[in-house]
Amino acid sequence: MAQDIVLFDLDGTLTDPGVGITSSVQYALKAYGIEIEDRTTLNCFIGPPLAESFTKYFGFSDSDALCAVEKYREYYRDRGIFENVLYGGVPEMLEGLKRRGMTVVMATSKPECFAKQIAEHFNIDKYFDCITGSELDGRRVDKAEVIAYALERINRPDRSRCVMIGDRMHDIIGAKKTGLASIGVLYGYGTKDELCQSGADRIAESVEELLRMLTE
Repeated sequence: MAQDIVLFDLDGTLTDPGVGITSSVQYALKAYGIEIEDRTTLNCFIGPPLAESFTKYFGFSDSDALCAVEKYREYYRDRGIFENVLYGGVPEMLEGLKRRGMTVVMATSKPECFAKQIAEHFNIDKYFDCITGSELDGRRVDKAEVIAYALERINRPDRSRCVMIGDRMHDIIGAKKTGLASIGVLYGYGTKDELCQSGADRIAESVEELLRMLTE
């Protein structure tokens, strides 16, 4: 690959947000009388837009799903956001890309304000030319919309120079819809079958392998 503009998903790609996201979902579901003892059964919420997941996995109506997202944020904004860890090697990878003069962008379906807060918390915000995400009111949650917005923010580069990195099908499908190459990562929350069936151009099993792919 000869791409020098790299777009990264956040959850499951740069950080492991498992505890924070699933605990926030537990909290939201409890408000609807749904008790989930094993929060790891809620890992399916990591990656896709939240309202979509409340509807898909628990049969919420569109209006209830939006209310559940607000309930989720009651826990997430003060506590869940920091129940999160960087994957090993991520700062070194980002630093290596910047040292080579590459453009590094974050494109996440998470609200942009939270994405920026997380990047600052882990001191990786300095590596990004642009951090983009969704709006708190539910606009721009589709990954293709986020990617398109990110490309606008960096002055609409030649898309053949760009590659999208993510751990779930939404990242790969979003890349395809916007004409970008993609790399799926296996250290996050997606499976190899999910990523391959979605059309990932390449698959990286580790952060170290991903860095080699991006710089070879």
